[in-house]
Amino acid sequence: MTPDRRLVRDDLGAEVPLPAGAVTRVVSLVPSLTEALAATRPEALVGATDWCTRPEGLDIPRVRGTKNPDRAAVADLRPELVVCVQEENRELDVRRLREAGVPVWVGRVESVDDALRVLRTLIVEVLAWAEPAWLLEVERLWAGPAAPARARVAVPIWRDPWMVVGSSTFTADLLARAGLVNVFGDHRERYPHVDIEEIDGAGADVVLLPDEPYVFTPQDGPEAFARTRTALVSGRLLTWYGPAMVEARASLDALAR
Repeated sequence: MTPDRRLVRDDLGAEVPLPAGAVTRVVSLVPSLTEALAATRPEALVGATDWCTRPEGLDIPRVRGTKNPDRAAVADLRPELVVCVQEENRELDVRRLREAGVPVWVGRVESVDDALRVLRTLIVEVLAWAEPAWLLEVERLWAGPAAPARARVAVPIWRDPWMVVGSSTFTADLLARAGLVNVFGDHRERYPHVDIEEIDGAGADVVLLPDEPYVFTPQDGPEAFARTRTALVSGRLLTWYGPAMVEARASLDALAR
């Protein structure tokens, strides 16, 4: 590396070339990380996906979706770094961007601890930005031990076919940290297909119906459950890591009471 360049490793072990100082042009292909970057240094965020809906009013170029980004549009934005995560973005897109000479950093998030590590590593070490106040608050709220179990929940993420949050996911760990036991948390799959009868009979105190990725509404979701109480919740507060985790703490604590 020359004096004006440095190398970092991403979560999958790839070496990523970056400027020696702070990164000033970033494209994010992860909605939650888009919100985190915009809350930290908005002027450095030069592109994001169509699904990057936070912060509201974010006025930057869009590069299509998380799983079908317009790679040519990404390259045309001349990013010093493209930010991805293993769960949401395709290895093919990461590889093709790198082959085109675009630096890509990939994080891996399967737990709250992973999320805290990825957020701090990305912002402070990789991007070389100052530590934001929201990150300190997120760490204060979530870095401690899990709360005592107070309620049992199931979390569908899709219907027709029905799918639920299973094991080894950020969402399952977030729930556990807040004292909510995921009744499918021991399933061998991360997002298993499960019949509605099994969800309704799994012994949950409440079925949480988020508004993403499937948009559950008062008219679409609750009517499927004959035995279990349901609650409509923000999908952002269950699945996004970053500033959303501040709001998630209070909301999940209220559900666990």
